[in-house]
Amino acid sequence: MAHAEDRYYVPHGSHWPVVGSAGLFFLMVGVSIWLNGADTGFWVMLAGAAIVIFMLIGWFGEVIGESESGRYNSQVGMSFRMGMFWFIFSEVMFFSAFFGALFYARNMAVPWLAGDSNNFFTNLLLWDGFEGSWPTNGPGNVGGEFEVMGPFGLPLINTAILMTSSVTVTIAHHALIHGQRNLLKVFLATTFLLGFIFVFLQAEEYIEAYQHMNLKLSSGIYGSTFFMLTGFHGMHVTIGAIMLTIIWLRVLKGHFTPERHFAFEATAWYWHFVDVVWVGLYVFVYWM
Repeated sequence: MAHAEDRYYVPHGSHWPVVGSAGLFFLMVGVSIWLNGADTGFWVMLAGAAIVIFMLIGWFGEVIGESESGRYNSQVGMSFRMGMFWFIFSEVMFFSAFFGALFYARNMAVPWLAGDSNNFFTNLLLWDGFEGSWPTNGPGNVGGEFEVMGPFGLPLINTAILMTSSVTVTIAHHALIHGQRNLLKVFLATTFLLGFIFVFLQAEEYIEAYQHMNLKLSSGIYGSTFFMLTGFHGMHVTIGAIMLTIIWLRVLKGHFTPERHFAFEATAWYWHFVDVVWVGLYVFVYWM
């Protein structure tokens, strides 16, 4: 019989893509209905989320089993690496769209509405007297007056937390390569704990914004861009912390070797990507 390194493993037919598609469909429909004011949409959304979680557990469980049984060779590993590369690239494009929206609003749309263009009717006829300063909830004072979320306090603490977590996951990776399993367990656990602390502190930041600063998703263009960027990033941190937790549990079970540990590498890539995005967020959303 040929060894695993001599053949490219082709998986059998799977029902998980169909299950995942159904879950995403219910999730999308539920969110849409809920945002349009129907209470039933919330439960449809939860059902869709539950189906997606069920799919992820089942599908990744099968992949882990195939990996640990030695069915994957170096060619399969290269395919996984290419897939992860394009996945992270798609995430780069995702956040680029939101950063682009922030740039367009701040440097183009708001100045135009304030009359800073060749067509002065934009200001005189549409929003007479509007001043194009940032941050803004106008024109029209959408959502009322609000306070701006500054760069110090919780945002600065969260920045330090994520930067530290990038260091700890790198130390964990080097520990895995050099066979230092105890060091690997400690620093990997430290990394996902820092991730969950980040999410907790961001929730505290949101509570402060809503209850004491009147800064909400509905607070004009500033509020919408602030919460869309930080909210989606927080979702990615949550997903990354869960991924790191799963990798840590696999480490406890003895998975991964210094030569074969792509799942760890892929999760570390994703975590570094999340950290880099936060640096951009911190500079362009909190500071500028």
